[in-house]
Amino acid sequence: MPKAIPLRHDYSADALRTLASQAHDGNQARRLLALAGIRDGLTRAKAARLGAMDAQTLRAWVMAFNAEGPDGLLNTPPPGRPPKLSTQQKRDIARLVDTGPDPERDGVVRWRRVDLKQVIRERYGVDLDETTVGRLLKEQGFAHVSARPAHPRQASDAIERFKKRTARPNHRDR
Repeated sequence: MPKAIPLRHDYSADALRTLASQAHDGNQARRLLALAGIRDGLTRAKAARLGAMDAQTLRAWVMAFNAEGPDGLLNTPPPGRPPKLSTQQKRDIARLVDTGPDPERDGVVRWRRVDLKQVIRERYGVDLDETTVGRLLKEQGFAHVSARPAHPRQASDAIERFKKRTARPNHRDR
């Protein structure tokens, strides 16, 4: 049987219980109470049962407590999936959107998410969903703007002529 790792001496059983009562994380509080049991003289097996764990797990938490104090008893969140695009690639996409497409080279007159998805796949070999491209744009500070449709053969001065149309006289003024 391995030798028990001694618990650091700068926390008393009462101090550990006080920390457990103030803890916002239930798992940390449970671990602190198990350590308080050790400090009170319980065997490691009984202290582990008090903390709803086995003796080997308690040993690991004793080592974490000795190294980092009460903060060592917190669960560390998992790192998560790494982003598919690097920070530099995201900046390049933002610059691309800022400058706008070249109709000759890109074949579009404005960037849509589906177009940017294709550019990202061609340049970086990363296949993103259109929704993810939208999130990427929002993260970069771009807003979704929808242009009003205009007929390609619309007269260029038709809108101005419409705006400058003389208003009908008010019937009350007569």
